[in-house]
Amino acid sequence: MASSSRSFVLASRASNLAQIQTNIVRDDLEAAFPALSFGTSFMTTEGDKNQSQALYLLGGKALWTKELEVALKENVVDMLVHSLKDVPTTLPPGCEIGAILERENPVDSLVVKQGLPYKNLEDLPEGSVVGTSSVRRVAQLRKSFPGLVFLDVRGNLNTRLAKLDAPDGPYTALILAKAGLVRLGMGDRVTTDLTAPILFHAVSQGALAVEIRSDDQEAWELCKMLTHQETQWKCLAERALLRELEGGCSVPVGVSTSLSQIDKSASELTRATLEITGCVTSLDGSVHVQDTLTQEVESTLGAEELGRNLAIKLMANGAKAILDDITQDRRKRASDAEKAE
Repeated sequence: MASSSRSFVLASRASNLAQIQTNIVRDDLEAAFPALSFGTSFMTTEGDKNQSQALYLLGGKALWTKELEVALKENVVDMLVHSLKDVPTTLPPGCEIGAILERENPVDSLVVKQGLPYKNLEDLPEGSVVGTSSVRRVAQLRKSFPGLVFLDVRGNLNTRLAKLDAPDGPYTALILAKAGLVRLGMGDRVTTDLTAPILFHAVSQGALAVEIRSDDQEAWELCKMLTHQETQWKCLAERALLRELEGGCSVPVGVSTSLSQIDKSASELTRATLEITGCVTSLDGSVHVQDTLTQEVESTLGAEELGRNLAIKLMANGAKAILDDITQDRRKRASDAEKAE
């Protein structure tokens, strides 16, 4: 158990949502360990600073985590609170995921401009502009809704919603992660949820994670209390899938996972049937590779193995060609953007 004289500092990005999420974790820790002291620290990351360039061209997920991890490794802070979907699938040496909290609903949601009558994507007139900065969403939805126009939208949730509702703004609707809207108290803005098979959500979407130093045994002991094992097994399977596909923040990989026939011993998860569906979609929506694996697993290692096996299957069935094309496209567009500057 941690020493009562030690004060733990939890850090995250400075956005309103990140601060709310950090406070959720801090409150859970304070409730479980009332004798200990927990503080918070917030900082702006490279991903927050660059709000003009499309995420697709900016590169990997380290944009959201690198500065925070420097502070962690230098012992300036003790725990990092992340949206797990923003965390690279391979962490820097000396860092590890200490806890994965119970997941909010991981689906994406359609949010229609205030005052417009549309209730779902099918209602939107041809040529309607839908805002999202996710190539995963655009790729999947172009497959089913070729008549819609997808336009990048950056900024925190409040900024994006203000852009949506602006009378002279171009957007008819946005697509946003439901979990963020709920945590910000904006769940009433959801017009409808977009579920599989129309839209497979991002890897680990809706889950919070706590990153710690690998050698910090006291923080590790605290994190064990925070972990929700059902969420952990599902998210680790999803992250293993993405790691094998070498996909980052801007690769159109979608997933859906479920656990059934759950066995527990002394409240610890010991066995469950894990089903994971993964998909990779070309940027124009014309090629879509999808498959599902179901297996009984008995540990996080078993969950990760199932995710890897699904990735291997997807790669063999055409996902590798899609990802290779996307890599070439990103390099060309990034080079064109540099020349334009």
